Amino acid sequence: MKVIFLGAPGAGKGTQAELVSARLHIPSVSTGAIIREAIKTGTEMGRKAKAYTETGALVPDEVVIGIIRERLSQDDCKGGFILDGFPRTVPQAEALDRMGITLDAVVSIEVSDERIIQRMSGRRVCDGCGASYHILYNPSGDGEHCDKCGKALSTRRDDAPEVVKSRLDIYHRSTEPLKDYYAAKGILKLVEGQEKVEDTTALTFEALGVR
Repeated sequence: MKVIFLGAPGAGKGTQAELVSARLHIPSVSTGAIIREAIKTGTEMGRKAKAYTETGALVPDEVVIGIIRERLSQDDCKGGFILDGFPRTVPQAEALDRMGITLDAVVSIEVSDERIIQRMSGRRVCDGCGASYHILYNPSGDGEHCDKCGKALSTRRDDAPEVVKSRLDIYHRSTEPLKDYYAAKGILKLVEGQEKVEDTTALTFEALGVR
């Protein structure tokens, strides 16, 4: 099975991609991870990507697409794969089509912006040991200090509401049009994200016909 997972930042698509990967015994290909791996192993596209990442610049489409092509040509992808984080735009989806890849399904994990902002802005991280908490779903004993080491809890910069909202705006503008693109091909599956991970997983497996 060849599947793409879509979803806004914080929607939980990476978690669902990993769970489906484990159930179907096919690799979950995360764009960020394979770019780092290509740089580490020094592939041709990895060397090109490194020239951009070292200066803090975004890796351009043609390099990302080249790295994806390299990864999908490996033996472990012959029986299928899951793409998490690619494509991010319609031009990238068109490039994937030009590779001759026929997808079985595109799963979009649907979670409202309000819930995502609540989820992410409520996360707290221990400044000492790195333990994670959430003010609603997994609070520490006093809400301010780590239960494990007693150090203060803080909010990661990426979880600040204004930063989350900016990331959501980029998703809606650049990536969400992919839903129409794949709906037109008849392979889009919408899954309503639930509060419990296992409930979302059950709906995801159902949408994919996985038992």
